[in-house]
Amino acid sequence: QLQLVESGGGLVQPEGSPRLSCSASGFTLENYFITWFRQSPGKEREWVSCVSATGRIIKYADSVKGRFTISRDSARNTVYLQMNSLKPEDTAVYYCAAGHRTVVGCVSSSSTMNYWGKGTLVTVSS
Repeated sequence: QLQLVESGGGLVQPEGSPRLSCSASGFTLENYFITWFRQSPGKEREWVSCVSATGRIIKYADSVKGRFTISRDSARNTVYLQMNSLKPEDTAVYYCAAGHRTVVGCVSSSSTMNYWGKGTLVTVSS
């Protein structure tokens, strides 16, 4: 079964630093660029960050630049999103998605994704 599974969400205090994981089963992530999205209650889905299949290209949304770090661990077939200095407005369901590396670099367009996880909820609150 080919799937992506996110983990690492939960209740976090403001300024907290959780790390989200996006793990694949049934396929290897090295053939895919990985993109993180998030969706807050009542809002549209928002692109957060992406990393190319090679790991050489990394992009961040302005809203998280300088606070979030995306990384790949090929040995674990996992991509991480380290989130620092969290704010209440970061509260959202975070999704990872994989797009095939035939797309150069990494992109934010959800239509280019081949696989999606079901999401993990991050709630930032004191």
